Amino acid sequence: MSKISPRQLYFFLACVAPVGKLVLLPTHLANIAGNDFLYPLLVQYVIGAAAVFCTLLLVRRGKTLPVLLEEVCGKAVSRILCTLLSLFLFYATLVPLLEQKTFVQSVFYDTLPSLAAFAPFFLFAAYLMAAPLERQGRMWDLLAPVAAVGLAGILVLSFGSADYGALLPAVSMGFKSFSEGTMSATSWFYDSAILLTMLGKVEEEKGIAVKGMLFYLLGGAAVGLFFATFCAVFADTAVNQLFAFSKTSKYFAGITVLGRIDYFFIFLLAMVMAFYCVLPAQAGVDLLVGAFHKPRFLGPAVAVLLAAAYFTVSVSLDYRFGELVKAVTSTSFWVFPVFTVLAPVLLLALRGGRRES
Repeated sequence: MSKISPRQLYFFLACVAPVGKLVLLPTHLANIAGNDFLYPLLVQYVIGAAAVFCTLLLVRRGKTLPVLLEEVCGKAVSRILCTLLSLFLFYATLVPLLEQKTFVQSVFYDTLPSLAAFAPFFLFAAYLMAAPLERQGRMWDLLAPVAAVGLAGILVLSFGSADYGALLPAVSMGFKSFSEGTMSATSWFYDSAILLTMLGKVEEEKGIAVKGMLFYLLGGAAVGLFFATFCAVFADTAVNQLFAFSKTSKYFAGITVLGRIDYFFIFLLAMVMAFYCVLPAQAGVDLLVGAFHKPRFLGPAVAVLLAAAYFTVSVSLDYRFGELVKAVTSTSFWVFPVFTVLAPVLLLALRGGRRES
C-alpha cells in the first residue's frame, strides 16, 4: 500500500486537525479564562508545534514506531509501549466522538432523536478503525478543501456581527485562569501522538519537520481567528454557547432573506469532524496491528469491540456528557502531555532523526 505523501500530511495538519478544536473547546476555555482564552490556545499550539516537529524528525529514519521501539528496548517492551499508546489513543477518542454525537443531535435535529438514531455512526466508526492508516492520505486530499471552505464560510458570515473590542482588556483574568485553561485544553491536542503511529507510513521529504510544524501553526492561526471571532460575536455570553462553530454565523444579516445558508458550511465542518473524531482510535488499532503483526484478525476485532464500547458509553452518558468532559479535563489532563509531548521528545533523544546507512 502506498504511503501518505507529505502534501497529504500537510493538509491534515493545516486543515483537518483544526476542526476538532472548534466544537466545545472555545466554550470550555471561555468558561475558565474568559476573554483571555486565546492565551491557553496559543500555548497549546506552540507546544503542539514543537511536538509535531520532533515527531516528524523521526520520519527520516524510515521505520515504524514498533520497529524503533524494538531497537531501543526489545520486542516485548516495544509491544507493551505500543499497547499503552494505543490505549491512550482509544481514551483520547472518547471526548471528540461523544462531542460529535452530541453536536449532531443538538444542531441537526429539531427534536431530541432516539438513541438508535446515531447508532449507524458507530458502524461507520468501526469501518474506519479497521482500515489501514495509510488510506487516510487520500481522504485528507478530499477533506482538506472541505474543511477550508467550511471554516472560511463561517468566518465570512460572522465578521459582520463581530466586535473585537470584546477581547479587551487583555490579560484580565489572572495567572490561575490561564494555567487552568492551558492544562484542561490538553485533552484536545493529541495530534503529535497520532503522528507517532504514522512513522514509516509517510514518504520522506527534505524539511518535512519544519514544513509540518509551520502548517500546524497555520491551522492554529485559523483556529485562533475563529476563537477571536467567537468571543467578538458573543462577548460575555460566550460561556453559554455550546458547539461554537454552529453559532457565530447565525446573526448574518442576509439570513432573514436567504434563510440559514450558514448550515451548508456547518455541515461541511461536521462532515470533516466525523472522520477526524475517529482518527485517534484508528491510529491506535493500526499501531496494535503493526506491533503484533496480525493484520487479518486483530484490526477488525479490536475495531468492532471499540465501536461497541463507545456506543455503550454514549448511551450510558447520554445526558451526562458534560460530566465526562469535566472529568477528563480536570482529572486526567496530565496523561495527554505524557504521550503527546514527552513520548516524541524521548524517542527522538534515544533514536535521533537521521536515517541509518
